[in-house]
Amino acid sequence: MKLAVELTGWAGALLVLAAYGLLTMERVTPTSASYRWLNVAGSAGLIVNATWNGAFPAAFLNIVWLTVTLVALARAAR
Repeated sequence: MKLAVELTGWAGALLVLAAYGLLTMERVTPTSASYRWLNVAGSAGLIVNATWNGAFPAAFLNIVWLTVTLVALARAAR
């Protein structure tokens, strides 16, 4: 189980970094669905890892990040 949590955390980190890198290189826009879904998946992975490891400030930050992104996706869907 510990290995799965660690891999989930690393995947989450890579996805958030990929989203930021793509945004910085202007390959995606801040309002694009791909940018937002990368952040959703990445923050979810980081939440799992942070919670498992008792890093609650990091978990809280990623819960907020995930919530903001999901709200943006819901608004865009309307």
